[in-house]
Amino acid sequence: MISLRGVSLVYPNGTRALDDVDIEIAKGSFVFLVGHSGTGKSSLLRLLYREQKPTRGEVSVDNVRVDNMRNAKVPELRRNVGVVFQDFKLLQDKTVWENVAFALQVTGARTKDVMRQVPRVLDQVGLAHKARVFPSELSGGEQQRTAIARALVNNPKIMLCDEPTGNLDPVNANEIMDLLHRINLKGTTMVVATHNAQVVDRMRRRVIRLEHGKITADDERGFYHVTDAGETTTTVVAAFK
Repeated sequence: MISLRGVSLVYPNGTRALDDVDIEIAKGSFVFLVGHSGTGKSSLLRLLYREQKPTRGEVSVDNVRVDNMRNAKVPELRRNVGVVFQDFKLLQDKTVWENVAFALQVTGARTKDVMRQVPRVLDQVGLAHKARVFPSELSGGEQQRTAIARALVNNPKIMLCDEPTGNLDPVNANEIMDLLHRINLKGTTMVVATHNAQVVDRMRRRVIRLEHGKITADDERGFYHVTDAGETTTTVVAAFK
């Protein structure tokens, strides 16, 4: 489903974001990318939805090479890849319904498809009763649910989440992760970049740890290991149920 082979990414200012990374992620997996800020998590996600090209190496998504993909093919790729950000990126002058519908409209979806898909996905994320509300009237958790609905509305095969709980309190963070878990159970491949040890340790899914652009650990049902002054500690909480 997702493959990175010998991938390095060096920005024009000389910053090496990724250094010879090899990753294989199977269809239907739930994978955490963890590490401190600046370790390459967001850079790796940007490669997967072709916001960025690698300096070297091969990147495949849904078994299609994207590192050398023609620009004309990128919109098709992004219809199969939903992206959720830490800061929600909602359109403040549009309602919840309109924000989600917009993701379909920009792909040229027919009106009848928009009218069918938007209520379905709002119900899935628990926001059917907030359809006509504007983002400024929502809680942080509700705004992130709206962003997830927007990412889901095209029925993507893959969802990429970049610090989806970064602006949320622990209760809302757990609710968002529970929602992502349910989406994954329906078959959507989930890749979540985070530095939130609590949600990682709670869910016990595959954990890929990045340090200075390199993979330093890849544990099938791992914990979030926090490296500080040369020591590694692990926060252990109840496993996700």
